[in-house]
Amino acid sequence: MVMPAPLPITPDRSRRDWTVEELALLPDDGNRYEIVDGELLVTPAPTWTHQGAAGALYRLISAYAEPLGLFCLIAPADVAFSRRTVVEPDVFVVPRRDDGALPRDFREAGRLMLAVEILSPSSARADRFVKRAAYLANGVPDYWIVDTANRFVERWRPGDETPEVLVDTLAWQPVTDMPPLVIELSAYFRQVHGENL
Repeated sequence: MVMPAPLPITPDRSRRDWTVEELALLPDDGNRYEIVDGELLVTPAPTWTHQGAAGALYRLISAYAEPLGLFCLIAPADVAFSRRTVVEPDVFVVPRRDDGALPRDFREAGRLMLAVEILSPSSARADRFVKRAAYLANGVPDYWIVDTANRFVERWRPGDETPEVLVDTLAWQPVTDMPPLVIELSAYFRQVHGENL
C-alpha cells in the first residue's frame, strides 16, 4: 500500500518551535520559508532588482572562488545549521569536499565561508538581526548585507558590535596566501540598476 504524501501545513509565524521536518511541509507558494532557532521567517518572492544583484554578485564571487577550490551557490539552497535553523542565503560560498568533489548539500560542505543577503523591505529585520545572529553564532567568517537602494554593503564578522559599512570597494580574502577579490561597488551597483557603465 502506498502512503499518500503529507499535506502541506499552514505557516503560523507566531510559533517559535518550527523544525526542519515541518519546514519541508510548508506550501510551495512562491514565498521563501526559513527558520532560525525555531522562528519561522517568511519573505515573498524577490524582485528583479534583488535577483539581478544576487546574480551579478554570484558571477563575481564564483569566478574568483572556483580557482581556489571553493564552491559558490545562489538561492534557493538550504543551509541547515540544526533541526531548528535552516536558512537560504542569497549567495554563499562553501569549501569543496576533502576529496575535491563538489558538495551535494550543506551537510557535506560542513561550513559556510561567506553568506550574502540582498536587502529588501520585507527582509530587513530578518537579514540585519535574526539571520545575522544565526550566521555569526555558527562561525560564518564573513556576512554581507547588500543594500541596493542605498548602494552600500554592511560587512559583519564574528565579534563585531557594528558592521563595517562599505561604499567604495569590498575586498574578500578567504585564502590568506592568495590575492583578495576586490569588488568596485560603484560599478557593481550601476550594473544592478542598469545604468551605463
